[in-house]
This record gives sequence, C-alpha cells and structure tokens, in this order.
Amino acid sequence: MRVTIRLFAQLRDLAGAAELEREVPDQATVQTVWNALKREMPSLGQYEGTVSVAVNAEYSRMAAAVHDGDEVAFLPPVSGG
Repeated sequence: MRVTIRLFAQLRDLAGAAELEREVPDQATVQTVWNALKREMPSLGQYEGTVSVAVNAEYSRMAAAVHDGDEVAFLPPVSGG
C-alpha cells in the first residue's frame, strides 16, 4: 500500500524533502513507516523516542495502523519560548 509521509523542521532538512510517497507492507504501523525511513536516512535516528506523529492530521502513536492513502506526519520536538 502507498502512504504519504510529511516531515517537518529538522526532519525535513535531513531528508531534503517535506513530503515523500512510499510503499509499505499491508498491516503496517506508524513504527513500520518510521523504521523504513531510518533505514533509508539513518540521520533521522537521532530523533527516535522524541518524534511526535500524526496520521491523517490526528496525533497518533507509533503502534497505530496505517492504511492505503494515509498521510503520516513526523514532527521533531519543538523548543523555544
């Protein structure tokens, strides 16, 4: 199945793109998508455990299932005041 991946801030900079399209296996979760991105772009691994995720614009968890056509967004921690 195919999903759209949205990356923000430092993640976008590291990937060189704000949006990616990827094929993922049936029964995939957000974690499956994240793991595939880390294999493709190991520098993203530094955000393991701190990245926030959303599926179809709703905050989600790494264990959430993804479906064909879903948009999965990864957001790094935000700092500032």
